[in-house]
Amino acid sequence: MVIGVLKIKLSMDGVSSLKEKRHIVKSIIERIKSRFNASVAEVDLNDIWKSTIVGVACVSNETAHVDSILSNIVNFVENEGRAVLVDYSTEIIHV
Repeated sequence: MVIGVLKIKLSMDGVSSLKEKRHIVKSIIERIKSRFNASVAEVDLNDIWKSTIVGVACVSNETAHVDSILSNIVNFVENEGRAVLVDYSTEIIHV
């Protein structure tokens, strides 16, 4: 079993309230879940208006498949447009 973990830091410059931020983050999370069938959650910076950290996890039986899914998610978030991808890190765990 191979587990892929992705940590994404996002910045939202045009956001003026937590409500607006949560609307954007929730939309991005739901789109990732439906498009890539991955587990996704906002994991840090919950009370800061202009940035957040989102965690993503996926499971497969091949390292190449996990790596491909995580790369596609990073590309999707970069091209999404409502938030700027500031930084990301990945980790692949073999169990």
